[in-house]
Amino acid sequence: MDLGLRNRVALVTGAGQGIGAAIATTLAAEGCHVGLVDLSEDGPVATVAGTISAMGVRSLVLGCDVRDPVATRAAVERVAGELGGLHVVVCNAGITNDAVSWKLSDEAWNDVLAVSLTGCFNVVRAAVPILRTEGWGRVVATASINGLRGKFGQANYAASKAGLIGLVKTLARETGAFGVTVNAVAPGMVLTDLTGQLPPQALEGARGETAVGRLTEPNDVANAVAFLCSDAAACITGETLRVDAGQYI
Repeated sequence: MDLGLRNRVALVTGAGQGIGAAIATTLAAEGCHVGLVDLSEDGPVATVAGTISAMGVRSLVLGCDVRDPVATRAAVERVAGELGGLHVVVCNAGITNDAVSWKLSDEAWNDVLAVSLTGCFNVVRAAVPILRTEGWGRVVATASINGLRGKFGQANYAASKAGLIGLVKTLARETGAFGVTVNAVAPGMVLTDLTGQLPPQALEGARGETAVGRLTEPNDVANAVAFLCSDAAACITGETLRVDAGQYI
């Protein structure tokens, strides 16, 4: 299926590894030019940029802390200016800092919400005026099934992801008249380098919750994001698509 994304310009935050890297390369494979936003311009994100460039599309690497609204606006404007517009925005940057609620520090609470929720808001606040001018846009946020069900020891993370879902619904109402759709994907446990460091019993416990008997991989999430960014999903907005192998059923 042609997703209708050729020569669109996409911006992906948290693009250096894991889900973000998979989303960026999947969009590039569909013909998007991709702005890769990560904390640093060096390291893994540079490798992702090289992979994308080898596909025959353009990439732009930007070091940016999405918690900083001024730096975030500058990054969004650079992507639009240097890659020739902006059509797709994927807010994927996020962190964890887990503890039970009564042991959760102010710093842990504030940092997780600042990156996952406020960071997404900073990106879309800067991007929506450009998407409105383009008259066509797709915004996708990476939420989590833990934002839908809660999770022991993750009050900050679950709250940030639940907040993303509320933000998505509001943005969908605000931007639909301008040809912009806004959705979220909600992965369950995803096999990445980071989750691969978890104790084996944690991975087995998550696998045991799934309906299909396997954990989600980054490309599973990336394919769902690409679909939501496509012309085929033009009438889907304000929704949260679970990509969790049936973990939350």
